[in-house]
Formats: sequence, C-alpha cells, structure tokens
Amino acid sequence: MNTSHTLQQLPAQWVTPENFRPYGQVIFPSTDHKPFDAEDAQLNLQNGIPRFYIMRLEKIGRKFHQIARHVQCTQCLGSLSGKDWLIAVCPPNNDVKEPALAEIAAFRIPGNCFIKLNEGTWHAGPYFEHDFVDFYNLELADTNIVDFSTHDFLKSHQLEFEMV
Repeated sequence: MNTSHTLQQLPAQWVTPENFRPYGQVIFPSTDHKPFDAEDAQLNLQNGIPRFYIMRLEKIGRKFHQIARHVQCTQCLGSLSGKDWLIAVCPPNNDVKEPALAEIAAFRIPGNCFIKLNEGTWHAGPYFEHDFVDFYNLELADTNIVDFSTHDFLKSHQLEFEMV
C-alpha cells in the first residue's frame, strides 16, 4: 500500500466581507439598535432545533486532509477571548459529492468577528496555534448526525494541506 502523499501549502488571507462572500458572511460588531440588514447574519436554522454552544478545541496546528459540509443549515463560528484562527473553505456545490480542489481557500479570522458559513460550504477548521481556543458555534442540534458529509483528500488525491 502506497502511503506517500503531497503536502500542499495553502496561503491564508485575512478575511473580509468581500473575499469571504462565496462561502458565507463575516460579521463584525455593530451599534446597538441598528436595524436588521444584509450585514447581519442571514441564518437558515429552520430544519431543526438551533444549538448555540461553546466548544473547546485543543491545539491542532494548521494541517488537514478532510473537509466537511452541512447542506441543511448555516453555521456560525467565532472565537472567544479575541484569539485569531484559521479555516479552509470551498464554495457549495451541492450537486457534486466532493469539493472543487482548485477552489479551496484559507482565511485567517481575527478574534473580533465571527463567520457564517452558507449551506453546503465545505470547511476544514477551526485551526490555530494556541494551546486551546473556545469557540462559539451556532448550528442545529443534530447537524453533526444527520447533515454531515465529509471528503478525505488523502484517499482521493493523496493530498494534505497546510495553511500558512
């Protein structure tokens, strides 16, 4: 069995609302009493019971070979304590069973905002170099049971990514 694989460097760019638009939204602080508008998270949580929780992740570095998606709901992620973090994404292509390899992008997310992933957006992360980071996560209560598809690049392309 051949166990060799390629490690591909994936440059992480700082996230902006413009460069993240194909994958979802970036939500920054706004003033209190601002009316709801297109800059607010456009959520789809209608297919189940919303779950908003804090997940603690231990240091996991910057490498990945698996990517996942949820096609029935949006997902929001943000770090607590102002810690920066990384995520790799690929645009939704719900008619196809695997992400478009050429369209994978990596982003550095500052600790003063959160991201909303569109339905079907492929994502790998959060990743970071801190000892641990607490993240708030908004999805459905059973998202990771009934709405969780993955793709393994080691199996399909003998490929692993490292966000730099």
